[in-house]
Amino acid sequence: MSSAPLAVTQRLGYLLKHAQLRLAELAEPLYAPLGVTGRQLALLTLFGDGPARSQQDGAARLGVDRTTMVALVDELEAKGLVRREVAPRDRRKRLVLLTPEGERVREAGAEVTRKAEALLLEPLSAEEAEGLRAALHQVVRGG
Repeated sequence: MSSAPLAVTQRLGYLLKHAQLRLAELAEPLYAPLGVTGRQLALLTLFGDGPARSQQDGAARLGVDRTTMVALVDELEAKGLVRREVAPRDRRKRLVLLTPEGERVREAGAEVTRKAEALLLEPLSAEEAEGLRAALHQVVRGG
């Protein structure tokens, strides 16, 4: 870990933050050959999962403001990974759709993410890793 005082390193916030940082440290080099960052891959996963979503819906689901979402989608569009279309029922909304290349990167990224998560959880038994996931799901859902 770090040279932080023991009292700090025992805090849940510290542990969660540093686990996330460790996961990013393991994952980002694996994402690089795909030409995306973890954040961009999260967007591809969001917009590639199920029916077409608007930028506004994506922003709400990820907890980012609309301006940030527009910039993030702009990055993906510039890479040829997504395209925007006017929503058929509301011309003010822009749906974000994956291009064939975006779908390829999303699928490859899912495999790379599983690899990075396995590396992070390597010190744990399979039961412990599943227990950690289950516990975190409970915490995130609020009960």
